[in-house]
Amino acid sequence: MELRDIEIFLTLAEELHFGRTAERLRLTSARVSQPVKKQERQIGALLFDRSSHHVALTPVGRRLREDLQPAYQALRKGLDNARLAARTGAESAGTPLRLGIVGGGPVDDLRPVFDAFAGRYPEHPLQLRSIPFGRPFDSLRRGDLDLAVLWLPVREPDLAVGPVLFTVPFVLAVGVRHRLAGRESVTYEDLAGETTLAADVPDYWRAAVVPFRTPNGQPIHVGPTVDGWMELVAVVANGELVAPVHAHAVRYHARPDLVYVPITGVPDSRWAPVWRAGAESDVIRAFLDLVTDLGPLHL
Repeated sequence: MELRDIEIFLTLAEELHFGRTAERLRLTSARVSQPVKKQERQIGALLFDRSSHHVALTPVGRRLREDLQPAYQALRKGLDNARLAARTGAESAGTPLRLGIVGGGPVDDLRPVFDAFAGRYPEHPLQLRSIPFGRPFDSLRRGDLDLAVLWLPVREPDLAVGPVLFTVPFVLAVGVRHRLAGRESVTYEDLAGETTLAADVPDYWRAAVVPFRTPNGQPIHVGPTVDGWMELVAVVANGELVAPVHAHAVRYHARPDLVYVPITGVPDSRWAPVWRAGAESDVIRAFLDLVTDLGPLHL
């Protein structure tokens, strides 16, 4: 079994969805199916129970995942360590820190952190990038970024999470004509019967901002799939849905056709730097050390 085929199997075992696995690995669905079928022929048993609406690991598949995962992680770590060793000379001369933030993030509010990093580590220039919230982990997994600043929790086995960088309250984005637009505040209970966005991300990560039910168990309907901020504001302003968002949107995304209503009764959202497990470098450690020293900002 080749390393790429092992990666395909383990990713499918995590996603339990051929389309998401193909998108995450930047492959076709056929390229995902072929090695899985080949593995099943070689083993002599099905690894996945699959239908048009459901994919699940079989007992044999679960055992194979448990056996392969540690070995795969060890191989990846060995390769990453070799790459890091090969780059040691270049890093000592000054490697940029490629930092992504979902939706562009509250860059001006984080400027004290960025300035402190530039002052402490001038040999590591900071490069900022925006990450679409519909694809929060892709840039890290492709190696396009060193760190991504994401809201918590992040429970991805191939990603590591650092100290909290900042916390921020929640607000509800609604169109100016929406029934909740004139309220001084709302709770998640007020979303009963409302429609919120869908996104092709893990349920636990979406639910940290946009729950599927109110605290009392009333359903919150799921509407159009939204991948990025511009898509979101268009459908919210048009009255198609309401969207719990982070409160820095009030400052960075003010629009005449949107209203932001504070959401009460929930803890502030926590954001932290995330990186690919096994790929920690000197520049990543430098930023993590700085965040630890400064402590979380409260926006």
